[in-house]
Amino acid sequence: MNDRRTAPALEVKGLDVYYRHSHALQGVDLTLDSGVFSVVGRNGMGKTTLCRAIMGLVRASSGSIRISGEEVTRLPPARIARLGVGYVPQGRRLWRSLTVDEHLQLAGGLRRGSWTIERIYDTFPRLAERRNHGGSQLSGGEQQMLAISRALLTNPHLLIMDEPTEGLAPVIVAQVEDMLLRLGDEGDISVLVIEQNIGVATAVSRNVAIMVNGRVNRIIDSARLAADRELQQRLLGVGTHGADETDAEAAPQKAEAARAPQPERKGPVRIYVSNPVLPTRWSQPVPIARIEAAARTQSTGVTRLEQATGARREPAASRTSGPPVVLVVGTLDTKGAELRFIRDIVAGSGLRTRLVDVSTSGKASSCDVTAQEIALNHGRGGSGVFGADRGASVTAMADAFERWLRRQGNVAGIISAGGSGGASLVAPGMRALPVGVPKLIISSVASGDVGPYVGPADITMMYSVTDVQGLNSISRAVLANGANALVGMVKARLDEQAGKPRDGASLPAIGITMFGVTTPAVQKIAADLREDFECLVFHATGVGGRSMEKLVESGQLAGVIDLTTTEICDLLMGGVFPATEDRFGAIIRSRVPYVGSVGALDMVNFGAPDTVPERYRQRKFHVHNPQVTLMRTTPDENERMGRWIGERLNQMDGTVRFFLPEGGVSALDAPGQPFWDPEADAALFRALERTVRQTSNRQIVHVKRNINDPEFTAAIVSAFRPLLGRAGGRRRVAR
Repeated sequence: MNDRRTAPALEVKGLDVYYRHSHALQGVDLTLDSGVFSVVGRNGMGKTTLCRAIMGLVRASSGSIRISGEEVTRLPPARIARLGVGYVPQGRRLWRSLTVDEHLQLAGGLRRGSWTIERIYDTFPRLAERRNHGGSQLSGGEQQMLAISRALLTNPHLLIMDEPTEGLAPVIVAQVEDMLLRLGDEGDISVLVIEQNIGVATAVSRNVAIMVNGRVNRIIDSARLAADRELQQRLLGVGTHGADETDAEAAPQKAEAARAPQPERKGPVRIYVSNPVLPTRWSQPVPIARIEAAARTQSTGVTRLEQATGARREPAASRTSGPPVVLVVGTLDTKGAELRFIRDIVAGSGLRTRLVDVSTSGKASSCDVTAQEIALNHGRGGSGVFGADRGASVTAMADAFERWLRRQGNVAGIISAGGSGGASLVAPGMRALPVGVPKLIISSVASGDVGPYVGPADITMMYSVTDVQGLNSISRAVLANGANALVGMVKARLDEQAGKPRDGASLPAIGITMFGVTTPAVQKIAADLREDFECLVFHATGVGGRSMEKLVESGQLAGVIDLTTTEICDLLMGGVFPATEDRFGAIIRSRVPYVGSVGALDMVNFGAPDTVPERYRQRKFHVHNPQVTLMRTTPDENERMGRWIGERLNQMDGTVRFFLPEGGVSALDAPGQPFWDPEADAALFRALERTVRQTSNRQIVHVKRNINDPEFTAAIVSAFRPLLGRAGGRRRVAR
């Protein structure tokens, strides 16, 4: 009997399926070891029949189907599903009368695993918004999200997806493609994808199987198939089937040529994503001119799967997709002259530029990227952006621009000019860019509180002096200074990158959170790790935690030692240094190794004593200095914080070690110190113990020391090193 740990996820041998007298599958052989594998072919070639045969929905006449080494050819569908096979059928197959949440609740109990309803809603926020809507009330894209989510909730080892992008808008297709890449990268689920869209099929898998007339005609390298229109036309084109022969029947020299190394392609490459009209075996030939018109151009060649998945592991700042470009962004319907003035200065310096319109009026403007193109990136497309409510339109356009900007891998710098509306449109997108990419906003609001615009990012804001409303002697000077400042930043950064040695000798960076009352612990941890890691320390003042998580989201941190989570106190109790509701969100989404603790959860931060809210006047306080007043948290508040943190720890699928210092959570929480309160600490620890679902990968560790004691910091360091290795290299840890 095969060992399930080493057997292929799926092995099909000599599979024959008949529909009465029609021979639908004819001796199909197919093996999926792990990762994602695509099968493409014209309509009527047997792809859906293959899916149904694997799931036991149609009976095989002969042949063998093995799942992880176990023969399933004669098993009923329910038994196959319990073995760990998930199925996303063509056409979605949802219940019209059941809500989104009811669909997920039904699927959630089949098999326990990392995919939970909460994780589904995090992965597909649109489903969370529509959780009480019935299946018939969803759009086609939402229905497909739900069909995929329903299959993922069974926590399968093998996921079969039949035409997952059929009939979807391009934005939703991109989301599905990205999800498939992530599933393949994580390695926990093997995926068999049946696709008509050659672009998707070749992007998500290294090799592609071609089905012709019920047989696997050949298995071919995805990069070669994606770049070769003639090959696509021969294998998947319409009309006379000149390529129905199998590899065995092909001429030996053709087979030899297929094995020969392919020459490196230079310059633009035409990518033929799919036939303009989905073909069948009875279709008439499509004119070459029509196929050419439906193709797209890719300037740097086809990105192979290993390059795409590798890019997600690298810092986002290092990704490229074409020559570096400076984006000049704003509302061209009202600030067109000013933005073109900036664009001309940047372009005159020799840098490549793109003028991007984010106006919400719907008026057409001459630019490189139109507002209509940006709006397509919103979850509801242009209809969700262009409306009568200007505030809602600005919010929706900001969301669409941020999504669009996240897909641009070659941004060397970005600049904008406008008022408060313009700044609020572009700032969220700028904050999504990696730290280090030059970002500049010239605005009339830049002399006030710029915190809401800058957030945790390295955005530079320049006061426009006059309103950004027409060109004059003052505005020309200010706009020119801003444009030239950005040019200088971009050129200096490009020069530095060009001259930087590529020997890989730089240390991996890790993030550590600190507050004044946890400084001794952080200093000791950083000293112990500095030979192997670049230790970046973030002051836990609300924006500090957000800045650290931004670097996590950008892929610039290899791991996190979140020693000081005090920002949660201020978030829940109304202090002046609050986290956002998305605290820990980047850790959840990225799965970086995480070591955390409860540093400074004994205190809520306020300003001068007279700023403390009236409801807290009878509490225990410590005046740190005339401008900082600290309030001791109570047992009830600690229990609340423990539940809040524990719920987020449960959503982390990466390796988690969370430490509880039983001797006190800060320098003030120690015997003889003003905030020493074992009862409050015990309430915090009990809430965490009750809330956190501990596994081999998610553990709570008790240490009978104060957080600043050497024994506690030594335990932190000892736990962190194995998660990344002494040299800091990431390694995959099985859940």
